[in-house]
Amino acid sequence: MILQDKVVVVTGGASGIGRALARRFAAEGARGIAVADRDGDGASAVAEEIGEQAFSVSTDVSVEADIVSLVTLTEDRFGPIDLFCSNAGIATGGGADAPTDAWQQIWDINVMAHVFAARAVLPGMIARGEGYLLNTASAAGLLSQIGSAPYAVTKHAAVAFAEWLSITHGDQGIKVSCLCPQGVRTNMLGAGNNALLGPTAIEPEQLADTVIEGLATEEFLILPHPEVKEYFRRKGDDYDRWIRGMRRLQGRVGGGPR
Repeated sequence: MILQDKVVVVTGGASGIGRALARRFAAEGARGIAVADRDGDGASAVAEEIGEQAFSVSTDVSVEADIVSLVTLTEDRFGPIDLFCSNAGIATGGGADAPTDAWQQIWDINVMAHVFAARAVLPGMIARGEGYLLNTASAAGLLSQIGSAPYAVTKHAAVAFAEWLSITHGDQGIKVSCLCPQGVRTNMLGAGNNALLGPTAIEPEQLADTVIEGLATEEFLILPHPEVKEYFRRKGDDYDRWIRGMRRLQGRVGGGPR
């Protein structure tokens, strides 16, 4: 996909990856950009910075009605959506003993938000015979996340859902990419395990460059950290060896059972 003259929605657009993507899509000539975020003031600031081809929508992606409203408002303003970037996400720590409400919250935002987005835009895209879904997951969805079972599990689910969408709807003209970064210098990284990801972290703007390249070639996996592909290959080649290696890594950086 080339972004020139396209209509794009970006959730989680008030900061971090979402803000970088919205800015970059504008620079690539997108005709209309909906900047959506639960932080309405932050989303508004990004839209105002971009200019007249952008507008903001206060959106809680864990609420399906908010996603439906976001799609309706965008289509009313700009016309059919070409690219929906389901980017909003959260992180939390803990294992099986993490509180049930924490599990539910991260599930709703990191997984169900992708489902709600697909429900809202797929019928129109399929009817037109074209459309693109970009779902932000994480390298944790291909590998794992030391110290956070909820994050690892939900990001695996996000990858699986994107994969299913591509398999099921690819022959109907629907393109799907799954963005799986490792460390990115955002507020989420600041709240996470900097000892593990900090040394390899990239700026959101660098990630946005990779996204533009991935969309242009319509790759399913967009990997801003190329080494993740090698880690993923090693995991598949010898799962038990990979798990032993992850245990050793856990021992070095912490994040084990508490």
